[in-house]
Amino acid sequence: MSKPQIPENLILLHQGEELLRAKSIESIQNDVRLLLHVRAVERAMDVLDVFRRLKTDEEDLKVIQVLGMRLFNGFASSTKLLLSGYVQTSAQILRDVLETVFLVDYFRTDRAAIAKWRMADGPTRRKEFRPVKIREALDQRDGFTSKKRADIYELFSELAGHASMKGIAMLRPKGMDAHNGPFFDVTALDAGLAEMGRLGVQAGELVGAFVPSDWPEGNPAMQAFQTEKRRWFAEFYPKIAEPHARAGG
Repeated sequence: MSKPQIPENLILLHQGEELLRAKSIESIQNDVRLLLHVRAVERAMDVLDVFRRLKTDEEDLKVIQVLGMRLFNGFASSTKLLLSGYVQTSAQILRDVLETVFLVDYFRTDRAAIAKWRMADGPTRRKEFRPVKIREALDQRDGFTSKKRADIYELFSELAGHASMKGIAMLRPKGMDAHNGPFFDVTALDAGLAEMGRLGVQAGELVGAFVPSDWPEGNPAMQAFQTEKRRWFAEFYPKIAEPHARAGG
């Protein structure tokens, strides 16, 4: 009896994904702005990866380390999917990244809430720490009344998180009908990387706030991230001097 083989269609699908990935990388290499997004995300991921290696007995700090790992995996998988042509699924993961960034931002200014979140049972956590409560708390903290955090979360939800008519647009390469499987569209690549870049800068800044300043192993990654963050802001937000990244701000 012959040994079972991976179905040929799955092999062909992967080969197509790799071709699209090569095309996406070529586009990024030829566009300084796209490359800035990718570099900012990579430097933020390095901060997240270094931070997880910090030896600590503080249970609250371990929570942030695990959330950093979640962010790292989110950026890694979203990038892989976007470059390989799965625009909508990449955005779906970015919605989770956005939600996690909000939570870390909340913990950054209310560190006592980390222990409460860590020890809460399911009903309590869903009641007191559900996404809308976190967004509202952050808006109140920052004095925001325009609800930009809610708007961006709802946009991700409508385009990628839930089945909707608007979400169908994410399956359409420019000028074409809905496409089954991965596809390359430079406009979609640009939009996806722009959102990823914004979230990367925020994630690196917010998790970086928990990195002990006197921990020498963390300094190189933090310094490299800050350098890349300044380059990113100089290109996309030139009017902001010495910016402090804040999700939804």
